[in-house]
Amino acid sequence: MTADMAQELRSHCVAVISLYPGMVRTEKVMAAAAYLDLSNSESPQFIGRTITALATDPEIMARTGTVVVAAAYAKERGILDTDGRSQNH
Repeated sequence: MTADMAQELRSHCVAVISLYPGMVRTEKVMAAAAYLDLSNSESPQFIGRTITALATDPEIMARTGTVVVAAAYAKERGILDTDGRSQNH
């Protein structure tokens, strides 16, 4: 669907991206924290920072129609999580 939508919207300069986050520390995830390895999890703020960077990326059209792994994109752009770590998925 991402690729098809990107094809149809490219002429309007609309980028369509499927963002693949890692494990996000939502309320439900934190409620189950005792049973999960959260050592490489991401805060909701990290995902928000990544989305903001994507939305303001002047080269975004080069990524249209693709799946973007949030941690990989954030590493490219130097985006850090709230604890100052970069994500390494």
